[in-house]
Amino acid sequence: MGQQVKHRLVKSTCGLCQTGCGVLIGMADNNITHIEGDPDSPVNKGVLCAKGLASLEYLNHPHRLKYPLRRKGEKGGGEWVQISWDEALDGVAEAFTKAKAEYGPKGLVFMRGSFKGGYQGTLLGRFANALGAPNIASMASVCYVPRVYGSVFTHGYNPVADYEYPPACIVVWGANLADTRIGEHRQTERILQKGSKLIVIDPRKIGLSDKADIWLQPRPGSDLALALGMINVIINERLYDEQFVSNWTVGFDELKTHIQDYPPEAVEQLSWVAAGTIKQAARLYASNKPAIIQIGNAIDHTMNNFQTARAISILRAITGNLGVPGGELFCSPPGIRLPMGSPELELREKISNEQRAKRLNAKDGLLPTIFYSLPQTIVKAILHGKPYPIRVGFIQGGNMLLTYSNAQQTYSALQKLDFLVVADMFMTPTAALADIVLPVATYLEFDSIVAPPYYPVVQVQQKVGQVGECRSDFQILRDLAQRLGFGEYFWESEQKGLDYILGPAGLSFEEFRNIAVLQGQKEYRKHEKDGFKTPSGKVELYSRKLKEWGFDPLPTYREPPETPLSAPELVKQFPLVFTSWKEGVYRHSSGRQINSLRETHPDPVVWLHPDTAGKQRIADGDPVYIETKRGRIRQKALLTRDIDPRVVGVDYAWWFPENGPDNLYGWAEANLNILTDDSPPYGREMGTANLRGILCKIQKA
Repeated sequence: MGQQVKHRLVKSTCGLCQTGCGVLIGMADNNITHIEGDPDSPVNKGVLCAKGLASLEYLNHPHRLKYPLRRKGEKGGGEWVQISWDEALDGVAEAFTKAKAEYGPKGLVFMRGSFKGGYQGTLLGRFANALGAPNIASMASVCYVPRVYGSVFTHGYNPVADYEYPPACIVVWGANLADTRIGEHRQTERILQKGSKLIVIDPRKIGLSDKADIWLQPRPGSDLALALGMINVIINERLYDEQFVSNWTVGFDELKTHIQDYPPEAVEQLSWVAAGTIKQAARLYASNKPAIIQIGNAIDHTMNNFQTARAISILRAITGNLGVPGGELFCSPPGIRLPMGSPELELREKISNEQRAKRLNAKDGLLPTIFYSLPQTIVKAILHGKPYPIRVGFIQGGNMLLTYSNAQQTYSALQKLDFLVVADMFMTPTAALADIVLPVATYLEFDSIVAPPYYPVVQVQQKVGQVGECRSDFQILRDLAQRLGFGEYFWESEQKGLDYILGPAGLSFEEFRNIAVLQGQKEYRKHEKDGFKTPSGKVELYSRKLKEWGFDPLPTYREPPETPLSAPELVKQFPLVFTSWKEGVYRHSSGRQINSLRETHPDPVVWLHPDTAGKQRIADGDPVYIETKRGRIRQKALLTRDIDPRVVGVDYAWWFPENGPDNLYGWAEANLNILTDDSPPYGREMGTANLRGILCKIQKA
């Protein structure tokens, strides 16, 4: 008789996007049979999106990078030689050492792609700080962090929506939850069935728009003006929570005066939302308590991002929705060493103040809490050597040719580097420009701890497979650190590092495998006991700290560049405004080679209103050029009345793995960031380049 196959389920956490959904991995002996959502996970409660369901396609894809590669021939020529890990890491260490000797550590730059959910980004920061290199780039200026900072500067914490009570009103603002946070989407649908009100704020129609009591379609990039208009209505009609405002806020009188500049009639001109609709939305939100506001990545993509988050935080506060059941809560974090910007884990003390002051953006007047270097500044430093040259780059899980603004400039910069190393799962247009490419493990191939950004939980991630010689980011950085002489700052093994992170909880990683989840605790009305974690101990509608640092103490709308209002002459040549979003089956530029995902959304499409398309004699499915001052791209027309006739919706992060290395997989053909700019003005607080609401034109190809 044959040996009986042992079947089991392994609890883990999906790592294919930032959300951190719990998964159950089906195993037959040591073989993975399937992956499903974990019903015990507080993040997704058993549901799983198309990306998560495609996990095994990622793991076993025939085009996975499996071994280190060294470039042969010209950059981008598509010729590679397989080498050993020792050869690869020795080569990287040699390039780092040479650049550090010639240019100092500031001549190196470390670029992180989108957040992986675990500790990988923190480990790259730890590595750079131990090396003494001040230039660490992330996508923080355009993703999540502006929303967090806006909340923290206003009321001291990043709020968590309390769905359990439940809310009487939900505002979904620039967030397609169905595609990006499926657990919260399902909770939203559940609450709506109980009679809660729904306001959707989005320039295009999303799935929840049909269920909304009010759907507002603001001009892309005008969200701050809209928020200030809603505050105006709530204050002038005395719809605010007078007791909370009196007891727990500072600066209400200043705010009341300030928002008189934003009556709904004036905001209508800025936002394209009718004054009556602004009033209706403000009244609905303020009159149905408790209420929550779910804001998404769209808020982060303009120069007003931080102040937009401030204004939305003020909306939460003046309506008395902070700290109450069914509102927006402070949750105590799980008792571990958390990764999000942890100075201890990133070893920030290992880099001197003198060296940190050499960071590219150190003198640009950003918030003093900012320590990253901006993508656009890195690109310009590489190209022009100002304020000093950047000669060597390390990219961790990022496809910068598709995700950095002004992609043609990014291409020129990556070409100019003396040496570039990219660590990724697949060959990408960006990796194709590298000198050495390192194969990175999927989330199924290493142990970790995942801290989802939208939830006060940490979850286990467990190794269940191995493809080729793929390694985790920890293994790569540890072995590089050893070669460069600071290996003592990295733990001997992945597990010892995880034990250290779990230390405050009194757990080892082996013990955590069985526990799987640690949750923070909701704290209702915490401010009544401890106050708010701000300088005043109250919600700072008017921020004296921001004023002291030279920033707007009250959210003030500033018109972005290249819009119908800021560039009226440009409108004659470029009469439309573009926005963008992430298609649900993809995460940024990833997934185009995954068959089940690509079949769902095979081509880049641009949303056009039929009236707009008709003027250009464009039919549904026609190839279309979208053009700005910087260049043009080609996508397929999708005619729909679900978007304003003055707005076009451009598909984001497109390249074509099936085209092969010729012309870098068609990286420039449909790439949204050919259209965007990397020039000032940037966001004053975060340094954000403007990515939406930019003037463009369309033409039948």
